[in-house]
Amino acid sequence: MKILIKTWVLAGLLTVAGACTDDFEELNSNPNQPTEVDPQYLLPYAIQTSVDNYWGSKTRNERLNFDHAMSWIGYLTRNIYENEGDNYNVQPSVNITNWEVFYTDALINYGKIVSFSDADSETPNANYEGIGIGMQAWTFSILTDVWGAIPYSDALAGTAEEPVFSPSYDSQEAVYAGVIEQLRVANEKLNPDGPAIAGDIMFGGDIMMWKKLFNSTRLRLLNRQAHLVGTSSAEMQTMLADPTTYPVMESNDDIAQLVYGAVPTNNPWHDILVDQGRTDWNINSMLVEKLQSLNDPRLAVYATPGSQAEGVFSGHPSGLPAAIATNFLGFSATINQDVFAQANSPAVLMSYAELQFIMAEAALEGDIAGDSQAYFEAGIMAAFDQYGLMVPDGYIAQLGAVSKENIMTQKWLALFGQGIEAWTEYRRTGFPMMPTADPQAQFENDGVLPTRMQYPNTEYSLNGANVESALGILGGSDNMKTQLWWVE
Repeated sequence: MKILIKTWVLAGLLTVAGACTDDFEELNSNPNQPTEVDPQYLLPYAIQTSVDNYWGSKTRNERLNFDHAMSWIGYLTRNIYENEGDNYNVQPSVNITNWEVFYTDALINYGKIVSFSDADSETPNANYEGIGIGMQAWTFSILTDVWGAIPYSDALAGTAEEPVFSPSYDSQEAVYAGVIEQLRVANEKLNPDGPAIAGDIMFGGDIMMWKKLFNSTRLRLLNRQAHLVGTSSAEMQTMLADPTTYPVMESNDDIAQLVYGAVPTNNPWHDILVDQGRTDWNINSMLVEKLQSLNDPRLAVYATPGSQAEGVFSGHPSGLPAAIATNFLGFSATINQDVFAQANSPAVLMSYAELQFIMAEAALEGDIAGDSQAYFEAGIMAAFDQYGLMVPDGYIAQLGAVSKENIMTQKWLALFGQGIEAWTEYRRTGFPMMPTADPQAQFENDGVLPTRMQYPNTEYSLNGANVESALGILGGSDNMKTQLWWVE
């Protein structure tokens, strides 16, 4: 990866300079350029860049969530520039930028937070260390769910005592095992009664909130692999049986989200839709029709009727050529900017509703004890309450008995905005059911909804041998039709 190559060049220069004088470090040290930075200054940058990248970059042809996953999973559609995700086309810059931001801006800075605060550092602070470890795990989980096999065990070893400049790729199974363990360690290190922290733009220094996020994320990943890894059920049951040791989200007060009013920049969607004034996106007919069929009031939360639609909600499908899709401009619904595109609108990493749907699925599959129907209903109520709504009378009854499809469909409705997560759950389970493609749609990727992202071109040029070995791990080609490990 580029950052590791840069490190290699720097290391080489230092080696040459060292040959000239044994006193190089002493003679050339600059007291105004410290080799260690206080974690309080690294943490806000690492959080903001990783969450910005996850939610949707402000830059065109770099928005994995907003342009691609949100369209693929039936939330949004385009009325122009259909080849920027809507028709399953992915520009190379999307792969390159998302890969580099997650690795260099997020993971390396979280790694620095760990090394500058662990027990061997000059300023040990287990709470900073725990956050750094947990957010590394969260970031790696996104990367592996998007690409499959990724650099993990060697990924951040470019500055190690024995540096690794061409990191090998780990299987998705190995990455999951690693990040689940990292989340366990993060929870163990975090202590609400421990040392204070600063620079926490996510939770304002509330360590219990970090513990709840990391434990809830651990349940998310254990649930995804439960049908493949026999120990997952026991791990989930151990956690749920001991909420004092493993606190998880208990209500919508515990939603893990970055509220942009607390950071220097605006919500990326505000930048795109308001500051840039882009009108390229509409609400997908799949979402509109599903919400209308249920008489679901969240339609008015997620969407605003088109300017020429006279208050009537409608949408159009993905994959339409621009010449056809443009006809829907002004008629198809648009994103509700009052909710999702204000300067301080939040970017959600995980909701309480999602956790309840995870529990409903795990109970249905027999992986945990408990009433699947009760968890399912709790998830629905939490999803409505998240937007200040009450579940309408008869809403749950019309859904019928709890089932895998019902759980995953309601989970999909609740995950609006978190396109990457909804895309992952669809690829894993096959739900929600996708509508038949519009006969006018023109999809690339042989009409197959993308199953993963291709590795960036930069990896082939900088780490080519290991990319080639990764294809063997994937068990398929480096394309957007190769299935990932957790597919059921």
